[in-house]
Amino acid sequence: MNLIVDVGNSLVKIAVFQRYKHLKTFWASLEEFPKKFQEIKKEYPEIRFSILASVVKDTFHIEKVLKNETQLFVLDEKIDLPFTNKYATPNTLGKDRIALVAAGAKQFKENNLLVIDAGTCITFDFKNDQNEYLGGAISPGIEMRFKALHNFTDNLPFVEFVGEAHLIGDSTHSSILSGVVNGVVAEIDGLVDRYKTENKYLTVILTGGNAQFLLKRVKNSIFANPNFLLEGLNYILESNKTQ
Repeated sequence: MNLIVDVGNSLVKIAVFQRYKHLKTFWASLEEFPKKFQEIKKEYPEIRFSILASVVKDTFHIEKVLKNETQLFVLDEKIDLPFTNKYATPNTLGKDRIALVAAGAKQFKENNLLVIDAGTCITFDFKNDQNEYLGGAISPGIEMRFKALHNFTDNLPFVEFVGEAHLIGDSTHSSILSGVVNGVVAEIDGLVDRYKTENKYLTVILTGGNAQFLLKRVKNSIFANPNFLLEGLNYILESNKTQ
């Protein structure tokens, strides 16, 4: 069994896989990880391998636990990837983006593929039908846009990401809601249209925390997969442990 550990700025996402089958997902704070790991190991004593991806530098206590209990692989510039990386600055490529492209390489190796991750930031990542990753785009996420409007102006309020965003806002609150939400939807649809124009037979995957919300609003045909990043990390692990 495999343990997938994705460390964010405040929370750790942990998933258990039996080869390529996703069994269960857990959450823990950075401080709670050692205790949570023991709980998971008790539930799944057959865990033998693990992979660690982190956006924070200090993961010593997490690595120590994983090294003692599993054969650990760390997602860094030394690890073998299941696709050809043609990004001009590979050392700056986010680990989340690497994992998303890896998932695409497994499921859509011979397809032109666009992966959209709608989270804190909205990332667009393109892999062609030669299994080559070319790059993409990074844009502010929905919550970030609400915060920016409030933080960089004197009079605009902070708007909670709730309720429906009508096209025409009849108050400052509803105008901000309309501008942010409808702007993001238009951005996604517009970029997908451009990718489709330039790349035949394009498959589009939408993932991330706001995926389900956006899926109901974009006009393009998009597949939603909330576990795409975890599946990508697991595929990298499977690819490396068999070499």
